[in-house]
Amino acid sequence: MERRLAAILAADVVGYSRMIRADEEGTLLALRALREELIDPKIAAHHGRIVKLMGDGVLVEFASVVDAVTCGGEVQQAMVARNADCAEAQRIVFRIGINLGDVVIDGDDIQGDGVNVAARLEALAEPGGLCISGAVHEQVRDRLDLVFEDLGDQQLKNIDRPVHVWKWPASETPPALVSESTEKVPPLSKNPAIAVLPFDNMSGDPEQEFFADGMTEDIITELSKFRWLTVIARNSTFVYKGQATDVQKIARDLGVGYVLEGSVRRAGERVRITAQLIDGPSNEHIWAQRYDRQLQDIFDLQDEMTHTIVGMIEPEVANRERERVRNKPTEDMNAWELYQRGLWHRWRFTPADILKAHEFLDGAISRDPSFAAAYAHRAWTMYVEIMINLAKDRAEAVAAGIADARRAVELNDRDPLCFCAYGFILTAGHQFADAVQLYRRSLDLNPSFAAAHYGLSVSLTFADAEHDEEALRAARMAERLSPNDPLMWTFLNIQGMVLIRAGDYEMARQAFARAGQYPNKLFWVPLGSAVCLWELGDTDKARDVIAAAQKANPGLSIAWPSAFLGPAAKLFGRYFDVLREAGLPEQ
Repeated sequence: MERRLAAILAADVVGYSRMIRADEEGTLLALRALREELIDPKIAAHHGRIVKLMGDGVLVEFASVVDAVTCGGEVQQAMVARNADCAEAQRIVFRIGINLGDVVIDGDDIQGDGVNVAARLEALAEPGGLCISGAVHEQVRDRLDLVFEDLGDQQLKNIDRPVHVWKWPASETPPALVSESTEKVPPLSKNPAIAVLPFDNMSGDPEQEFFADGMTEDIITELSKFRWLTVIARNSTFVYKGQATDVQKIARDLGVGYVLEGSVRRAGERVRITAQLIDGPSNEHIWAQRYDRQLQDIFDLQDEMTHTIVGMIEPEVANRERERVRNKPTEDMNAWELYQRGLWHRWRFTPADILKAHEFLDGAISRDPSFAAAYAHRAWTMYVEIMINLAKDRAEAVAAGIADARRAVELNDRDPLCFCAYGFILTAGHQFADAVQLYRRSLDLNPSFAAAHYGLSVSLTFADAEHDEEALRAARMAERLSPNDPLMWTFLNIQGMVLIRAGDYEMARQAFARAGQYPNKLFWVPLGSAVCLWELGDTDKARDVIAAAQKANPGLSIAWPSAFLGPAAKLFGRYFDVLREAGLPEQ
């Protein structure tokens, strides 16, 4: 094999996947213009040779280390000026890594450890910056005006030995150099915080880095739409790319309680994606999952996996936060903890727990009158009160809930929760068409919000019988997005209601049977099951199910579901007829 010593420059575009999805043609045209006007002329001026282009990246060989670093620095400085007048979403920003090493000549291509190190250095570089190896720095430190910062020895992914790394531009306190003995960083906000680490590319193919990076960036973006969750910015987490992972140290450095890490492995047309959610301070694994998929459209797959993973993470973190404060003395709680304690009670769905939820949410609002999410959930809790026939005065409860929901939107009109809660209380007030619009607004803000998909399904179902297909899709989307959600029985229950109206009693029975496995289910589930059993010919079992529901819910009558549905009750004529035939009293 022919070998030679070379300076290797590896560069890629930050956020390339996002830019391609947003404007494929515009992005490709901008990159082409950038190559013609800046990149290629700079490489030629410094005697470099483009080895290959890789979608969003480029690999360049130089005979001179000084030429390679000068070229990289000039490109990054020129990009600052070119991006000055561009909208943030349209800015093209590079990361560049440079190494000096032995390379293997393979026709016009180059391979070997020297190339691999350059690729790992590029992944470590900050957007708009350079990372160079110690061997490169030895050659350029007294010859260039660029001032580099020493990052010390770094363990780069799939590189056996530590590599000494220098970065430009230098900063006073690079995130990667926080001391092991640093005290725990104070919380970034009253909300829990999560860091999404760059997903590892386990394929052995550097060209697949863009898919792993795109997955990470999309997950960060989607998680950021949950306003109660603080998500560390990409620039702060990508400094750990390619390094050996110490989750507890990263959690301390970034001041987070939760860390998400994962990997992507491609083999032919199959892709395996793994993800795991870790409690940062304790290093305890909260959740882990593996997904195997066929690779057909890479961007569709990226979108699917992003929404699936985000849909799993959000309820897991929320459940963890609720459990954390469950046994804490009330007098020691801040507004956030009172709020979480209220949600813990609310999702149990018993009358006593709903009253306790109100008490804790009242306390959260008292301690922080600007707490939009607390107002939103108090409105949502009023909806649950009405749904379980607990509200003493329905009209008064609806009015109070609407007032809370409006206040939540006034305080934060970028939080999808506020619009979703507003939709729920309008549903309780039988304003189904208006509720549909609020759920759609919530989903505009966060397409991964399972509760808004569920709410949309409910209001579409109750508005008329013309949107049953969309209602069923929305409920199934909620189920897919958040399979561990405390609302899961409701996702299944509304599917059953739609299927009853469509006359598909066997499919409806299966939905209610699955909903019945959840301990926090309400009387709606056994009533739906009884209707299906009756229509499928098992009338004796239907009567037994209703009798058991009456025993568990003293005073249960047809008036309970009828009052909640209001004018929508006429859309479920056969449902109510069967309940009467099966012996459920009117009042």
